[in-house]
Amino acid sequence: MPTPHAVRGDITQARVAAVVNAANRAMRGGGGVDGAIHRAGGPAVLRDCVERFPHGLATGDAGWTTAGEMPARWVIHTVGPNYSAGERDRDLLASCYRRSLEVAEEIGARTLAFPLVSAGIYGWPKGDAVACAVETISASTADVDEVTLVAFDDATLALVEQHLR
Repeated sequence: MPTPHAVRGDITQARVAAVVNAANRAMRGGGGVDGAIHRAGGPAVLRDCVERFPHGLATGDAGWTTAGEMPARWVIHTVGPNYSAGERDRDLLASCYRRSLEVAEEIGARTLAFPLVSAGIYGWPKGDAVACAVETISASTADVDEVTLVAFDDATLALVEQHLR
């Protein structure tokens, strides 16, 4: 069972086997974390998304691609629910973390860095997004060694650390 820990930083620079991308259903890049990962990884990430996911991914699912030019080897893309658009089923959000950990195990990624899925532009309430992430990762039986929750700012880092205590 992985025990998550938190850091403040840029997920695209994480020195882990796989970074998790909060992707959209189309799997063609976007804003926020998704845009940052596609910019940092370069065109290889998009090419792999197009090839591996010609029809995108469903909300709550996950799949992997190369990480391109990032320090990580893989990107695990997961599609979070869009709270602002009415997708408020917490099980879908938990599924993002579960499926990402399952994919990590499938590809042999022993170290992962997660953003807070759906807590940015998709509007999931940050406190519940953190609670769901910590609960789901902590309950996982995936064979991974280290899970890092990467916070973009100090306030989010403090919130994550509070939930980890």
